[in-house]
Amino acid sequence: MSKLTKNQKLALEKIEAGKSYSLAEAAEKVKEVNYAKFDASLDIDVRLGVDPRKANQMVRGVVTLPHGTGKQVRVLVLCSADAEAGAKAAGADYVGLDEYIEKIKGGWTDIDVIITQPAIMGKIGALGRILGPRGLMPNPKSGTVTMDVAKAVEEVKKGKIDFKVDKNGIVHSSIGKMSFTAEQMKDNAKEFINTLIKLKPAAAKGTYIKSIYLSSTMSPGIKVDTKGLDD
Repeated sequence: MSKLTKNQKLALEKIEAGKSYSLAEAAEKVKEVNYAKFDASLDIDVRLGVDPRKANQMVRGVVTLPHGTGKQVRVLVLCSADAEAGAKAAGADYVGLDEYIEKIKGGWTDIDVIITQPAIMGKIGALGRILGPRGLMPNPKSGTVTMDVAKAVEEVKKGKIDFKVDKNGIVHSSIGKMSFTAEQMKDNAKEFINTLIKLKPAAAKGTYIKSIYLSSTMSPGIKVDTKGLDD
């Protein structure tokens, strides 16, 4: 086991062992124990009482964070010529089709989100081996395959993110920055958790929200009290 640094020890000393904090307290505490010299991300980890191996217990969705993610999201729109102007006006960083498909085939993936139209998916299918592992493949469930690409761009730029439970039953996502106020952090976390609760599969039995932790990129996790969250 690696030795704790001085900063890590100081951070752990500020967290009461075994205590679960309210969401508001956890947001305050994660700011208190953050020691990164850069504007670290605010991360949330939620362990769910589901079996992701079963199709009827898969949890996947999208949420628009009230205060955004705090980071610049680079958006590529692959669309027909008649939709290009709208996508650009909505704030897309890159707009086009064949030229960007060729760039991606050549290894270019310097983007965070790709938005496209249903009719274009046939052309993008061949890029799956490049985009899939990087989480960049457009998907109707995440709203990145749509007829209204301009609206999708606006939503992503405002703080819309998609999430998916992993094979261990955990949903992990970045939901803000350490430069946010504790109130903004709490608001974003609450919206994320409430969205997860609404997506509870009918087949999931027992406790749905098993544990929640807030942390910064380099800080220890702060345990959030889950009592009453999914009643």
